[in-house]
Amino acid sequence: MASVSELIEQYLAEVKQKVSTQTDKLRLKHEKEHDPWGLKIDTLETALNIFYPIFEKYFRVRVHGMENIPKKKNFIAVANHSGQLPIDGALIIAAFIMEQKSPLLLRAMGERFLFKVPFLAKAATQSGTILGDRKNCRYLLEHGHSILAFPEGIKGITKSTQDFYKLQSFTHGFYRLALEKQVDVLPITVIGAEEFYPYVYHSKELASLFNLPSFPITPLFPLAGLLGALPMPSPVDIYIGKPIKPKKGLDSNAPKSEIYAEVQKVKAKIHNKIKKELPKKRQMFDGWENFDLSKWERKS
Repeated sequence: MASVSELIEQYLAEVKQKVSTQTDKLRLKHEKEHDPWGLKIDTLETALNIFYPIFEKYFRVRVHGMENIPKKKNFIAVANHSGQLPIDGALIIAAFIMEQKSPLLLRAMGERFLFKVPFLAKAATQSGTILGDRKNCRYLLEHGHSILAFPEGIKGITKSTQDFYKLQSFTHGFYRLALEKQVDVLPITVIGAEEFYPYVYHSKELASLFNLPSFPITPLFPLAGLLGALPMPSPVDIYIGKPIKPKKGLDSNAPKSEIYAEVQKVKAKIHNKIKKELPKKRQMFDGWENFDLSKWERKS
């Protein structure tokens, strides 16, 4: 019987091979492209080698509805935002690359504060994330890329415990772009990310003091320093809905009230999925009751 270290080494070697296979496919897709933001598949590959074991073993991510991903046309993926840190976005991106035969690199729209942190900004842009403004999104859609947007913005990710899974207001930019470029909207619902930090209070005073978009306080953060910022191993389910075509005859410059009505339909799809799936949410340590490293051996 293999030792614990041998099993872990074998598992990580298999992950590295799978990541290499998927990122090689991405290289073939993107090698001739000029990316204004400096996308580097090598950086993405390094990030996935670190993150995919976390995706698979720590957060035990399950992906539902992969068959709904458009295969022949780009699109705008729209998801609920949760979890205090943008881990949910990383999980969705990893799923689209690693969990289907033909990997797809979703270009995620990042918040402005992310790009004010030099190290994070460089890592994010080289891995495919860009500043989420309409000009950047338009460029990507025109060049055949699919994008990932969180219309709740920072309000979605910075909710206190009592507001978990309550969708915040959706911005309209993603839908105007869908109309302008005639691309489908792909609704995505994430269940489980709110519980990365189960007990959270947001201090507006401290956020203002440190010039941050939010300042979450948990039982362990900031008292335990960076260790207190580690997310709990909440299992995550990602539900990919059926594509929504932009409304025929509606102009991208239509009045706000007309755009609002269509945005609410997209929001309702995600809201209804949360309402349906939340009662079935896996508990914090589901899957860890009979922890057995021998099960880390990948099945080909």
